[in-house]
Amino acid sequence: MLLINHQHIQPEAGCDEAGRGCLAGPVFAAAVILPLRFRHPLLNDSKQLKPAERDQLRYVIEKEAEFYAVASVDNTEIDRINILQASFKAMHLALEQLSQQPGFILVDGNRFVPYGQVPHACIIQGDGIYASIAAASILAKTYRDEYMQQLHAQYPHFGWNDNKGYPTLHHRKAIREHGETPYHRKSFRLLPEELEVDEDL
Repeated sequence: MLLINHQHIQPEAGCDEAGRGCLAGPVFAAAVILPLRFRHPLLNDSKQLKPAERDQLRYVIEKEAEFYAVASVDNTEIDRINILQASFKAMHLALEQLSQQPGFILVDGNRFVPYGQVPHACIIQGDGIYASIAAASILAKTYRDEYMQQLHAQYPHFGWNDNKGYPTLHHRKAIREHGETPYHRKSFRLLPEELEVDEDL
């Protein structure tokens, strides 16, 4: 069972992002403040869950969280400030949107830009340790997947309904064949050398 809180300053918000390693689309982040009595047997790191389980938990989190917010930073801004800073910016935007500001912030990972004067703790693999971070990871992931599913309707060649913009072989072959879209991250290496030179693929 995941831990419900890290300390006793309340409220405490968990933060996580989704889409940091993608070649296309925004990075999404969520901030979630859960009730101290919140429990759910499926709640875990979003990467460990099936899509149907994530969708089920998204409904539960949105219904039962005390406060939650989801924000994104688009690919143009990612190219301008880099993906790490864009991830921090998306988390800050999500925190700003909370109806009640937290007294403490739990962040998945090992780095974070302080949010105002609010104390925080960076927790490596925190989405598998703390319920609020896991909840944030689920919201960020499901909101981003939904967004990429919508983009897939405009750009079906890239398989974003399946790969969600991550650098799969299918995605990279489609980039080589059809070129970049306005949603691709130009600062990322979209094609490895072997795909650039191998004309038999």
